[in-house]
Amino acid sequence: MNSLASNTLAQIVNSNPKTAAIFEKYNLDFCCKGKRTLQQACTESEIDIDNLITELEKIDQSGLKSNGINVNNLTLSLLAEHIVLTHHSYVKNEMPSIFGHLQKVKGKHSERHPELIKIFQLFAAVKEELEHHMQKEELVLFPRIKDIENQIAEGKEIVLNSSYLFSPISMMEQEHDHAGSMLSEIRELTNNYQPPADACTTYKLSFTSLQEFEKDLHQHVHLENNILFPKALKMFGSLNQHSLN
Repeated sequence: MNSLASNTLAQIVNSNPKTAAIFEKYNLDFCCKGKRTLQQACTESEIDIDNLITELEKIDQSGLKSNGINVNNLTLSLLAEHIVLTHHSYVKNEMPSIFGHLQKVKGKHSERHPELIKIFQLFAAVKEELEHHMQKEELVLFPRIKDIENQIAEGKEIVLNSSYLFSPISMMEQEHDHAGSMLSEIRELTNNYQPPADACTTYKLSFTSLQEFEKDLHQHVHLENNILFPKALKMFGSLNQHSLN
């Protein structure tokens, strides 16, 4: 069996971020469900794994960097900063315009396309949740990760309760799952973001923006669930183990 088949989706994307585009093409969740092996994911979605592996192997390794940055080599503090500046900023900038466009489209086209009502309601819920979610990361979780990293760098000896990182990380992962599931439902309601024949320009723009928003969220959650959080918990465990010796 090809070695890729036994790798997790997260491992594959970590090795080369360009592979994320292939997983997006097949609607394979590499962020919230990134711990599945490629074989498991293909079996669950009834995808021909040989064809998928062929596509993955055609991708060159020039995609190891994200926006010119190799995220695997960043300190946790810098990775958290990268997430805020790149993904949190994107979400904060895009959500109001997408919300406004969907509200306008719902008002004008929901009689012929009643699914727009549910799409708008779902995105409104996503918007509200992500606003609170990012605030908790920026004010609580990320500062805690930076604090631990700084204390280790300074050689300080300190014992922290296991809930100091585990509890907020667990909560963030649950919220990632919920936001991802709502966006997945939006994708289904929009027929994979394909606007109907009678769609106006704003209608089309709304669907294009939603598709890009979901793609960005996948990258955003991948960086947190599969890189930042595991490394932070490993660092935290090492700190406590050192303190107990």
